[in-house]
Amino acid sequence: MDHIDIKIIQMLQENAKVSVKEIAKAVFLSAPAVSSRIERLTDEGLIKGYHMTIDHRKLGYDVTAFISLEISPSQKAQFYPFIKSCPNVLECNCVTGQYSQLIKVAFRKTSELETFLGSLQQYGRTSTQIVFSTPVEPRDINLGAQ
Repeated sequence: MDHIDIKIIQMLQENAKVSVKEIAKAVFLSAPAVSSRIERLTDEGLIKGYHMTIDHRKLGYDVTAFISLEISPSQKAQFYPFIKSCPNVLECNCVTGQYSQLIKVAFRKTSELETFLGSLQQYGRTSTQIVFSTPVEPRDINLGAQ
């Protein structure tokens, strides 16, 4: 990966809808050369997809929470399909420490969160933190700061 690939990735991170023509102009290459690089970066798995960001609160999902869940390794085969099927789960990470899973969720009301916690507790002990505010929104790695 060279400085041109880094610039292409930076531009796509800032705006996934940026045109190949615009990127080509910024990196001083032809549009076909940029397309080829983007295709290679995608084939190599560096670019995994293109996404838009939605404000969950504006959709009425006012309760965001992080749930720590303690499960045993033998439960993972049953737990992973369950957690993947839950539409309010935004993210689930296997982590180190006392709890083995860290789950980010969004719900319209705390009563919905409470019901969800009840279904999670079949797998083990939970600890929940409700988000008051998010001073740093989810973001990508700033490749220019290396």
